[in-house]
Amino acid sequence: MSDAGSLGPSSASRSRVHPPADPTTGITLPAADPLVFASDTDVAALSERWAAQAALPAMTAEEMRGVDARAQRLGTRGEWLMEEAGAAVAAAAHALLISAERTHRARVLVMCGPGNNGGDGLVAARWLAEHDVDSEVVLLAADGRPGTPDAALAWERLDGIELVHRVATARSSDVALYFNGIERASLVIDALLGTGVRGLLREPIRTAVDVIVRARELLVPVLAVDTPTSVDLTSGEPTDPVVRADLTVTFHRPKTGLRRRAGALLAGRVLVAPIGIPSEADHA
Repeated sequence: MSDAGSLGPSSASRSRVHPPADPTTGITLPAADPLVFASDTDVAALSERWAAQAALPAMTAEEMRGVDARAQRLGTRGEWLMEEAGAAVAAAAHALLISAERTHRARVLVMCGPGNNGGDGLVAARWLAEHDVDSEVVLLAADGRPGTPDAALAWERLDGIELVHRVATARSSDVALYFNGIERASLVIDALLGTGVRGLLREPIRTAVDVIVRARELLVPVLAVDTPTSVDLTSGEPTDPVVRADLTVTFHRPKTGLRRRAGALLAGRVLVAPIGIPSEADHA
């Protein structure tokens, strides 16, 4: 999902019926597909299930933001797109835990930025809880809640879920505490920044990236949402520090930056998840 904000109530008033399958490929959307959470669906099986999505032409970050905005103008609600993106991230996390043989007493650390990329991570935590996976969610936001309407709704929907443990902070010193015992995490999800990455990282995002880098050095698998933080989705060029992922889940169509040498190296294996973008919103 783009880190651009929701287009607001005017788009919701014209909303279409949320489809069960992707309008372009016909692939069942993640939120409607129980097979993506099956006990034998590892990363290879999930990649095969979404293969038609991965075969679509690659697009830039700017093109994806345009498609996202057109979809919402056509009545596809931003919260629906985030729900599908988050379900896809959870399915990928579940598959990666299976592939890495880390399903026993799994505990996932979800690092969330204040925008819609972080919102995808928040939705993923809820879906993981529905499949009995425990998660620690760290939201990096100055006022203790996400900065976009759809992400704020995703944060509120975590209220009362026993398997989701939440911390909201804007202090790098709080984030640095996660260096302690990071090797005990089963998986780390990088949901810090997506298509909206611009320039050098600020705190506390920078410290969160350092925590994720340390986790991978200690052989904890890392899953990136849309793109590893600090990897440009269009050019593939990184800034420092940068996340190196074992698996990246991007949405709707492949991204040019994840196919270029540096981006491909840092993204690891890439899955392209359907999220229900209407075909008329994408002129590819």
